[in-house]
Amino acid sequence: MVDIDGEPGRPTPRKRADARRNEATLLAAAASAFVTSGVDVPVRDIATRAGVGVGTIYRHFPTRADLIVAVYRHQVEACAEAGPTLLAESDTPHAALAQWINIFVDFLVTKHGLAEALQSDNAAFEALHAYFLDRLLPVCAQLLDAAAAAGEIRPDVTAFELLRGVGNLCIGAGEPRYDARRMVELLVAGLRHHRETGPR
Repeated sequence: MVDIDGEPGRPTPRKRADARRNEATLLAAAASAFVTSGVDVPVRDIATRAGVGVGTIYRHFPTRADLIVAVYRHQVEACAEAGPTLLAESDTPHAALAQWINIFVDFLVTKHGLAEALQSDNAAFEALHAYFLDRLLPVCAQLLDAAAAAGEIRPDVTAFELLRGVGNLCIGAGEPRYDARRMVELLVAGLRHHRETGPR
């Protein structure tokens, strides 16, 4: 069976699809391991979760920094891709926005150790913040615009303000006495456009 790019054999697309699925499985396993054990988790533990050999991980990601970057980008992409899907499938734009913000919160509160790693001097991490904003701000703006156009929320909130506000509310999410998700729910509920009802 021929699997070299450009050859006429049919297995190539299937191999590419399989490779993408395998990489997604590996990145999901790494993300899960980061949540439970931090970004310094042994590579063998990630390999065990993914059901692959350690060598497979190193073939895809030669350094730990490469793996951290890939996990971060994979999670950002999943969050970005969820926005249009939710907008198309939800009952209302506000419902889509609320669900998407929940996904964004999941990303923020579970990137255990990623924040510290990304603040290091490693050059591999330098472009990630810009990538994060470039991918997620337009998605959030699309959801906000749709909800505002539907008359569901006030129109004067920007995507940057909302994501920054959510991010600030998620700081300290591990504190037992602090429920970050509840505070974010209150923030999203506060976006609702309340029509004037007149004096009672």
